[in-house]
Amino acid sequence: MKEKLLGNLEYVGLFAGIIIATMIVSFLFDRFFKRIIRKSTEVMNTDPTNYQFLRHTINATIYIVGFSIAIYMMPGLRMLATSLLAGAGVLAVAVGFASQHALSNIVSGVFIIVFKPFRINDRLKMGDKFGTVEDISLRHTVIRDFQNRRIIIPNSIISNEVLVNSDFVEGKICKWIEVGISYDSDIALAKAIIKDEIIKHPLHTDPRSEEQIEEGVELAQVKVIGLGDSSVNLRGWAWAADVVDSFTMGCDLYESIKLRFDREGVEIPFPHRTLVHKNHANYQKP
Repeated sequence: MKEKLLGNLEYVGLFAGIIIATMIVSFLFDRFFKRIIRKSTEVMNTDPTNYQFLRHTINATIYIVGFSIAIYMMPGLRMLATSLLAGAGVLAVAVGFASQHALSNIVSGVFIIVFKPFRINDRLKMGDKFGTVEDISLRHTVIRDFQNRRIIIPNSIISNEVLVNSDFVEGKICKWIEVGISYDSDIALAKAIIKDEIIKHPLHTDPRSEEQIEEGVELAQVKVIGLGDSSVNLRGWAWAADVVDSFTMGCDLYESIKLRFDREGVEIPFPHRTLVHKNHANYQKP
């Protein structure tokens, strides 16, 4: 009885030791791999997407192998595993139905890594969500929005969504500066003000090629894009290096254009409503 108890404690200790060893190996590998990724991206300026996905894959493999060895070393669990394998057909069907969402996330994650519709550090817009891709794991993609919150999206969902990737080919972006002026205002003056404010903004960049410059293509064009109910609608084309600079530049330009309009007498209209008040005492029915 005593020998049996000691034998069971030995197996339990072996099982616990393998589990702990698996967790330590996973932790050390994860720490080592993070250091390599940081060094390669900061020093060599390489894309960390493949490295991050490989890190998650190897970590998962370490846990699967470690737990499998631990189960195999326990006689009782080994017998249970053998019994389960005897009914592998039924088990495979059950596991397939239970894990179809998990498997679809893994497959979608592999497709994201292979076809690269987006990468780590790309700026994405998906519906009303906008932020920077921070991580791509086996199951989900992590996006950090501009409020520093993490949006966790399953890979199977994000791979089926229509995405706006601001960094897919190049980072520069055009920011539309749209302003309405009153019909009594000087259109030429308003266009000149908008153009001048765009060109002198420090974040504005020149998107023209050398051929376009030689051909005399206008920098920071401003056009009338429509005649509204109470306004003449103008649009200026302002270019920035990336979406972050574009947002900052847009905020600055709306403020500076408004101040220039105020100083130079260009009116920005607002809705007017005319109310007619009838005097009931003098009102006669027809």
